[in-house]
Amino acid sequence: MSLTNPTARSAVSVTTFITVSAIALAAATAAPVMAQDSTTDFALEDIIVSAGLTPIAAARYGRAATVLTAQDIADRGLTTVQDALRAVPGVSVNANGHSFTQVRIRGGEANHTLILIDGVRAAGGDAAYVLSGLETANIARIEVLRGPQSVAYGSDASAGVINIITRKSEGSGFSYGGKVEGGAGWSASGYLAYRGAQGGVALGFARMQDRGWDYSGSGGERDGIFRRTLTLSGDHAVAEGLTLGFTYRRSEEDGDTDATALVATGPGDYVLDDPAAQTVREEEGGQIYADYTTPDGRLSARLGLERTRLTQEINSGAPTDQDSRATRLRLSYGLDGPVATGAQVLSLLLEDEHDSSTANPGYDRDTRSVALEYRGTFDSGLDVQIGARYDDNSVFGNAVTWNAAAAYTLDNGARLHASAGAGVVNPSYFELFANAWGYVGNPDLDPERNRSVDLGVELPLGRGVVDVTLFQERLEDEITAVATGPGSYSYVNQSGTSLRRGVEVSGRYDATDQLALRLGYTLLDATNPDGSVEIRRPRHQLSLGATWTSADGRTTLDAQALHVAGNADTQFWGSYATKELPSYWTVDLAGSRRIGDNLRLTARVDNLFDAAHSDAWGYAGRGRTAYVGLGADW
Repeated sequence: MSLTNPTARSAVSVTTFITVSAIALAAATAAPVMAQDSTTDFALEDIIVSAGLTPIAAARYGRAATVLTAQDIADRGLTTVQDALRAVPGVSVNANGHSFTQVRIRGGEANHTLILIDGVRAAGGDAAYVLSGLETANIARIEVLRGPQSVAYGSDASAGVINIITRKSEGSGFSYGGKVEGGAGWSASGYLAYRGAQGGVALGFARMQDRGWDYSGSGGERDGIFRRTLTLSGDHAVAEGLTLGFTYRRSEEDGDTDATALVATGPGDYVLDDPAAQTVREEEGGQIYADYTTPDGRLSARLGLERTRLTQEINSGAPTDQDSRATRLRLSYGLDGPVATGAQVLSLLLEDEHDSSTANPGYDRDTRSVALEYRGTFDSGLDVQIGARYDDNSVFGNAVTWNAAAAYTLDNGARLHASAGAGVVNPSYFELFANAWGYVGNPDLDPERNRSVDLGVELPLGRGVVDVTLFQERLEDEITAVATGPGSYSYVNQSGTSLRRGVEVSGRYDATDQLALRLGYTLLDATNPDGSVEIRRPRHQLSLGATWTSADGRTTLDAQALHVAGNADTQFWGSYATKELPSYWTVDLAGSRRIGDNLRLTARVDNLFDAAHSDAWGYAGRGRTAYVGLGADW
């Protein structure tokens, strides 16, 4: 059922989440039997939580994926999600300064990658989520799935999905800790968690104030960012097989920006130092859910209610409030045994989603969806995943998406994997209903449609492994702006195909018991239907890393090098032509030393050699910066 009453929509509020969390905490501290969630039958390192309608073992998954664990993040000294993603194959990170960062997977647009936080959409129902100062504090893992994932996640998962999973309560009893860091700014974070016999609750917070740098590169005012984040989660086993739970996240951000010149002659005078330019963002999202598993484990179900709100204000202008709500029911049946351990599982998803935006208060959008997914593991070493989905959209064309994937493990340990599928991206509010700045929307737009195929092999190499994947993506009905007269524009689904193809390589190798090496490389060819190059999609991206751990395990040193080449962008001056940006190398260092059982000292230097670099014409990248910190865990 679609909820369209504004009063009813506002009922799922901060108060609701706080009330639920209080109940969960009371229940957790009073209980005598251990609760299990849908992933506790596996070690988290061995599964991919986001890989469809139910979690799946990584070795059985036929699609290309990368998982960054909390240990990976800590070893590399990564403090923001966007920096954590820069070394992932198939992923390009482009920043217009410090407060506007977009992520693209396999050459897709920024809004073709769906970003989730604890399985909930991070963007409030429209366009791409901007990764600005999103910190890694209290993040348990980041899962990056490449290729269409619309069967499980609907629109915007056309090129891939990034699921950011926050830290939850684990173990038994209380756990707590935190970290403070200073350098070119400061940050502080902490967490408090409790797990009892029937459930648990976890609270995390983070504050970060970064002085930033001058985006214009003219040595003017620093463009900094200040972000505050609160996360809360809990679960409680109310009866045998039945668990109730929730997640909640709120973040507030103030960021400085710079202005752009109406008339410029080069990159040096396109971005102008502007001390008054600023953006303000408030993000709020979460879910309330119920998990049920029958006593024999053959049937499992999850009913979830989700909501995301995103409010943005630019340069003291009128704020825009986006709101997305969804109700999801997932049923899974083990055809030959329990869902958690059976070889064959069939899943059904029913979904109702509603989103709105104050930018277009007269229009709301509703989507009702049904999806079916089959997963099978066979004695021959073959694993398959097949799924299909139908979206019934209220204000634009309906959509059918599908995917199929397979993995096969040979006797020598090599693993072959392949996938194909189709994903969609819905038109945005502005594209549908615009009436500003000379733009008039087109309500007859259809969703953009992406078809993908990839083929890869994972090869064991003694103490290491390397994975090579070939991919091709074909985007049709791409939405583009067109001139309708002098100074007037609208949008159309353009004819032809935007082609993206390339190679992704990832590898790791334990050179010794103490030294681990890693590699990531992407070769990408991304073109428009007319053959012109797509902007902000580097042709070459290479990452090289090494982590050394002392024999006693107390000291860790890490080095990360990143090379970007063949990145084109539009120059907003002169002929307004698309030109290639200079290639660059950056090197980051990080280290930590554990003191006693609970304390650790940390230090890091970003852009060690102070290399000049830029992801977009006119915007200067950050120079060398250094930080030291102190962390603790109990």
